[in-house]
Amino acid sequence: MNGKSVVAGSFPSAPSFELVAAPRGGDGPRAGIIRTSRGEVPTPAFMPVGTRGAVKGLTVGCLRGMGASIILANAYHLAMRPGEKLIAELGGLHRFSGWAGPILTDSGGYQVFSLASSRRISEEGVEFRSPADGSARFFSPETVMEIQAMLGSDIVMPLDVCPPGDAPASEVEAAVERTLRWAERSVRIAAGKLAGNQMLFAIIQGGTDERLRRRSAEATTAIGGFGGFAIGGLSVGEDPVRTIEAVRFTAPMLPAGKPRYLMGMGRPEDIVRAIGFGVDMFDCVLPTRNARNAQAFTSRGPIRLRSAAFAADSSPIDPECGCDTCRLHSRAFLRHLFLANDMNAAILTTIHNVSFYLRLVRDARAAVLEGKFEAFRDGFLARMSGGGDPGA
Repeated sequence: MNGKSVVAGSFPSAPSFELVAAPRGGDGPRAGIIRTSRGEVPTPAFMPVGTRGAVKGLTVGCLRGMGASIILANAYHLAMRPGEKLIAELGGLHRFSGWAGPILTDSGGYQVFSLASSRRISEEGVEFRSPADGSARFFSPETVMEIQAMLGSDIVMPLDVCPPGDAPASEVEAAVERTLRWAERSVRIAAGKLAGNQMLFAIIQGGTDERLRRRSAEATTAIGGFGGFAIGGLSVGEDPVRTIEAVRFTAPMLPAGKPRYLMGMGRPEDIVRAIGFGVDMFDCVLPTRNARNAQAFTSRGPIRLRSAAFAADSSPIDPECGCDTCRLHSRAFLRHLFLANDMNAAILTTIHNVSFYLRLVRDARAAVLEGKFEAFRDGFLARMSGGGDPGA
């Protein structure tokens, strides 16, 4: 498969997941297919982040041309503005945004962490202040399901509690237990609110504590009713070495027959390592956010395009990349655009970065199918640690 979405209606309305390659012991790199009513998602998969319904710097046509099979949007931000009711009146998020392929919507659980200064959390849910007009809006496990039902997203995430990476053990444990209670409430309401073509994922919390991760994974699995499982609560300020270790011991705790999604972690080397641990899905703002700040990802490590070293460099961002930016433009030209504050600098670098991520997971999938993932991983990590720009 080339990763492109297929015509809606090509698959049964009920979503499903098929593993097409997996290690005999059950742990390790996998390849699969998530089938939805709006197309299929070959895994491992990277989801470009379109928080408010659009991936910054990219048109829907660009995403299709790159072979993106699924994008991520944020139910919290869309509910705050323009509102889920308006989006529903205009035909749902797919029609509203123009993206016809599968969409996963995050619930707002990350905002429990990132907007800690402007929210109040209780057992019932979370009250946020609208960034648009300052008004209060309450999100509960039930209302989050209702919002995503109105948006019509293909994969739905429940409301969870994401503690900061430096939270004390007691706070992390409390977050695990509350997330479990909210998961039970989400499953109950989802049965009556979500459409038959929507798939509800669960979110596993527990910080970097293996005991708490196991408690969260086992208790969440026992609830039932989930089509996939996400590893949440990482990359929120904890030590990076402990982060990847937590992914390593958490992934095998999750059901082998369901998609495994690592939320918000996105350095290329982390993605490759996580695929080796058995993770199937990824999202991150790094390729788009870093592009706007002149950082480009390459097969030899990241480079900073504002660097004077590229003033007369006629080579593309990455000689191994075949994206439109690398085919047509040089590092010198892109540096010129950044120094001139031309908006095309961010657009062209975003095209490259997102293409790089999508190609990375496609190459990893091909290596899994060929039984050569370990060699792929080791070669990729060696190249990434051996090049790049000192100013990156």
